[in-house]
Amino acid sequence: MTDQETRPPEYPMQRAAKCPFDPPPSLKALQEEGPIARVSLADGQTPWLVTGYDDQRKVLSDPRVSSDTASPGYPNAAVKQDYEDGEPQAPQGQQPKIGFILMDDPEHARLRRMVTAPFAIKRSEARRPAIQRIVDDAIDAMLAGPNPTDLVEAFALPIPSLVISELLGVPYADHDFFQENSKVIVNLEVSAEERMAGMRNLTVYLDDLVGQKMKAPGDDLLSGLVGRVEAGEITRAEAAQIGVLLLIAGHETTANMIALGTLALFENPDQMAILRESDDPKTVAKAVEELLRYLHITHNGRRRAVLEDMEIAGQLVKAGEGVILANDIGNRDPREFPDPDRLDLTRDARRHVAFGFGVHQCLGQSLARVELQVVYSTLYKRIPTLALAGSIDDLPFKHDAAVYGVYRMPVTW
Repeated sequence: MTDQETRPPEYPMQRAAKCPFDPPPSLKALQEEGPIARVSLADGQTPWLVTGYDDQRKVLSDPRVSSDTASPGYPNAAVKQDYEDGEPQAPQGQQPKIGFILMDDPEHARLRRMVTAPFAIKRSEARRPAIQRIVDDAIDAMLAGPNPTDLVEAFALPIPSLVISELLGVPYADHDFFQENSKVIVNLEVSAEERMAGMRNLTVYLDDLVGQKMKAPGDDLLSGLVGRVEAGEITRAEAAQIGVLLLIAGHETTANMIALGTLALFENPDQMAILRESDDPKTVAKAVEELLRYLHITHNGRRRAVLEDMEIAGQLVKAGEGVILANDIGNRDPREFPDPDRLDLTRDARRHVAFGFGVHQCLGQSLARVELQVVYSTLYKRIPTLALAGSIDDLPFKHDAAVYGVYRMPVTW
């Protein structure tokens, strides 16, 4: 038997071209075999992949696993391009950190608490009228523009970019700059050097903004962090790193959900009709949760290192081993969600793991929910004839990115 035959399957896996909304078939097959299995990464690591919904939630809330990339066994997200000729191709020097996302408590909790308030449920709800105006303005501009048009550039990308820019205090005029660098950072097929260059660009940019707000603070999140810097609670570099994390996460994920969710609804017109015909906020909220479950656009897995021996799904996992939680297939676990491959906007999908689980659960989930609720309850009513211009087979899907979606999506009305 050859080494290739004995080596665990590679992760992440490829989606099927004809099933763009579903997790990869080989991932589904692994889940059917059992809730945990070994997989192979580009750098040669063979961490455990957890596919069962219940087990994923247990692991994500267990203090015996670490989010720190420096922990022994952490399953890094390197790709084949980083290991040409079998040697790591990462440039010299330490990669800038992305805020607190790759830290453990208590440091993770200390930094996260500094930015929790602006993303609280009540604060996010208070932004609903402003978000509604942003959505209506984007639709007005789209209707006044060329037909057909690209929904990504005209609608899906500007809305969350505007929302997070206003919240952070980042000039929206710089959106081309931060969107392009973010696109590089989440791309799985660029080199480590290119990703680090993108991260450095955004870090320098946010550091400069922090410096500007030290001189002239405003009523925004970055200005709030400046107050923490001046009080000696964090460094200026930490404030900039937190800004990078929130800026990337605040627009990349929601933009892809808007476009991909609309495409999924085009393919399921009976489900789109539910949103077009309903004025009930509860119906819209339920629909958003189901779309989050069904699409789950982050498909590179949530990664952890095991700090002490523990049992996961009946399997002994030892300290120093890596674990990946494939939440996209967890959201398709038939034991939790019957008939999971069907999009059903009337389903109660609130327990999905699209935002993760445990202490690292997505900070901005309340804001994302409000944005998606406003978008999905407005767009199809205001443009009831909205339709895909062309074939779904011709769309450029983001198979090369950690955040899944479409690069372009021509629509007409």
